[in-house]
Amino acid sequence: MRNTTKIATSAICSVSVIIGIVITNYSDDIRTSQSGLEIIGNAESCVREPYYCPANILTVGIGSTGNHIEQKIYTDDEIAKRWVNDIKTAEQCVNRYAKGFHLPQSVFDAVTSITFNVGCTKMRTSTMYKHLNNGDYKAACNEFPRWNKAGGKVLKGLVIRREKEKALCLSYASLSHQ
Repeated sequence: MRNTTKIATSAICSVSVIIGIVITNYSDDIRTSQSGLEIIGNAESCVREPYYCPANILTVGIGSTGNHIEQKIYTDDEIAKRWVNDIKTAEQCVNRYAKGFHLPQSVFDAVTSITFNVGCTKMRTSTMYKHLNNGDYKAACNEFPRWNKAGGKVLKGLVIRREKEKALCLSYASLSHQ
């Protein structure tokens, strides 16, 4: 029998190291700030070996499900590149369907995080995106707690993530009054 504890432990990578690589090497490629990267990274965690997430989707690195996933141990640089590509995909959705270019940074970061997690197909027709398109950022930010279920069940991890996203989203108001 294999020692899965040892395998799981050896497969873990550092979210903060990956964020550092992204900020150092790819900051011109994405708009998402360190605050947004921290919410996404800490919620998704970082795993070097491919695994099946709760939705039964092959995943590696920091929540990466895109492109071809090989059965191997990924390096920090490979994980950072995959993550940047996945974040770009989420940002493109926010820009295209939620007037992302006009959003305050904290709103953009929070909305990119939920889009990264839920996917563009579900988000682009959401009430949250409708509020963003109407310029009602506060109403959009207040939509985050509604997105706390997976498979019809409320998940504690999603409740925590959505509260962090909502707080980051709403921080635009305090920043704009300084």
